Amino acid sequence: MKPTGKALIPVLLLAACEVSPADDRLATATAKSADRDGLVVSAPRHHLDNVAREPMLVEHPSGALFVAGYGSQVTGVDPRATPQLWKSLDDGANWQRVDVGSPEDGAIGNSDVDLAVGPDGALYFASMGFNRTTFEGTHIAIGVSLDVGATWSWSLLSEDRFDDRPWVGITPDGTAHVIWNDGSGVSHASSTDRGQSWTERPRIHPRGGSSHLAVGPQGELAVRIGSISASGHRHDDGLEWIAVSLDNGESWALQPPPERLVWDPTLNDPTKVPRWVEPLAWDSRGDLFALWSTGREVRLARSRDRGQTWDLWRVSEEAGIAYFPFLVAREPGELAATWFTGRGDDMAVNVALIQVPEATESELRIRRSPPFQQDCWREGVEPRVRDPGGEYVPVVFLSSGGLGVVTTIQDSRDDRFGFTRWKVAMDPGELPDD
Repeated sequence: MKPTGKALIPVLLLAACEVSPADDRLATATAKSADRDGLVVSAPRHHLDNVAREPMLVEHPSGALFVAGYGSQVTGVDPRATPQLWKSLDDGANWQRVDVGSPEDGAIGNSDVDLAVGPDGALYFASMGFNRTTFEGTHIAIGVSLDVGATWSWSLLSEDRFDDRPWVGITPDGTAHVIWNDGSGVSHASSTDRGQSWTERPRIHPRGGSSHLAVGPQGELAVRIGSISASGHRHDDGLEWIAVSLDNGESWALQPPPERLVWDPTLNDPTKVPRWVEPLAWDSRGDLFALWSTGREVRLARSRDRGQTWDLWRVSEEAGIAYFPFLVAREPGELAATWFTGRGDDMAVNVALIQVPEATESELRIRRSPPFQQDCWREGVEPRVRDPGGEYVPVVFLSSGGLGVVTTIQDSRDDRFGFTRWKVAMDPGELPDD
């Protein structure tokens, strides 16, 4: 989590150092112009409750949808508050709050969250605690439900100072992996008994932040290590790796990312792209993908040798700044991506469906939605200023067809808080009758 009080204000001034030598490799691999009308977006379905900042969205094999998100940065000051989770049984039209247990049960956290579902339907809910007085992380907890969210068991993975940004992923054999950071490296814990017990493994790396975790079809693991950690309290300038494990996290091979990025340790430099989550995804064939922004450009890379070499494409060239991307993959070369563009009144969410070709010299096939805006405004600021509500927008492939997207509702002026479900599809017939 980035510390409260250092608001991210993306602007159009972009440093020249955001562009690296990777540009040379893009010369013959530029995407064809995206069809902005290629995807259609449903009418937003708003669920009003507590605010759900930086939400995560997953679909259970039963068809149930789950959304997690943390509460207000102004009033949600108790690190030992109960984490927030909602469930929908009708494709996101209606939502109910899930009883995940009490703090006495170990259900604690008021900050970053993540969700994952195992092949057997076990649902995992990672939650971080954050002290908003000291701007320091306090703990990482993990909850597990074996009955589609009806009951939960919780484990405390860490109570170290500066604990930050947990991610959870499940391999095809059912092993659960959680990563996080605390300013002294990227930590890793795993469970082979559906979350009933956890083993803390050696650190994946002694420095850096836990920017993202992705799980492959054969149990491959990939961890994006960034230079900022401990909620912004530590910056290891120039430190960037993608760590890959092929033995269920027993050992890790470090590979450089497809392009070296510039990170902003102040979290508020108008000449740099805001960064926190730099997403990775494996498709069903075992190809590894990375998505990032260089400023006005959104770029995609594919590795067929587990991060040793990369093919690069330009996904989008925006009129203004692009930032906070997110990425998921499904069938070979089939990707869904989100990112923010613009600032202030121009801030918008972008969704794209990307088909990556077999040949590197071929063009990407991209379908984009029209950009849309979420009802999220910075807390305690007048006149009102739009806020991203987190460092990514989650997207999932839905079993009912199309893509599911969730954004934050944070509107103090009109006393509206919660989240919005959007459905994005290629065919209007796939959209719900809202």
